[in-house]
Amino acid sequence: MIPVAVESLDAPPLIAILRGLKPDEAVEIGEAIVAAGFRCLEVPLNSPEPLESIRRLRQALDGRALVGAGTVLDVAAVRQVADAGGQLVISPNTDVDVIRETKRLGLLSLPGFFTPSEAFAALHAGADALKLFPAEVATPKGLKALRAVLPGSARVFVVGGVQPDTIELWRLCGASGFGIGSAIFKPGDSPTLVSRRAIEFIAATR
Repeated sequence: MIPVAVESLDAPPLIAILRGLKPDEAVEIGEAIVAAGFRCLEVPLNSPEPLESIRRLRQALDGRALVGAGTVLDVAAVRQVADAGGQLVISPNTDVDVIRETKRLGLLSLPGFFTPSEAFAALHAGADALKLFPAEVATPKGLKALRAVLPGSARVFVVGGVQPDTIELWRLCGASGFGIGSAIFKPGDSPTLVSRRAIEFIAATR
């Protein structure tokens, strides 16, 4: 397997978190988000039949967007995501075994962190980027303080409570990118509604 390039996360630096997505709606929702300008999609593993949604999204969007899983908590789940065609492994926590298995399989690793110790442990294990979670608690000032000690090259994605009108403040405090969940998609939302919300986030990053 050819490793996924970390630069794929940068243009635009947005990940759509599709918690609660069902396989039968996955492609239609995914197409709407990609048409709006997103290039990274995450299906959390606590969604209904998440591996099937990942499989369908990867087949439909291959070459146009990266598709992966969120809430990946153990090594077995990493392997299941890889078998389903996933390209990203995103977690709410820092688990070095999950990170190392993700990299062994050639996928992108975005573990969650909240403290400097977790951040450095994740980077040492090979993480491609860091997920500051929950960002609502960390605050932009908290990120700015963390940035003072993290390597300048470290990508930090902010996840939790981000809105289009808060993106600029987060960027000024050191955010590299953003994971957007219910502000883009909630179960039952139509592709039209999801597209409109996604477009607002794309505009906010320009």
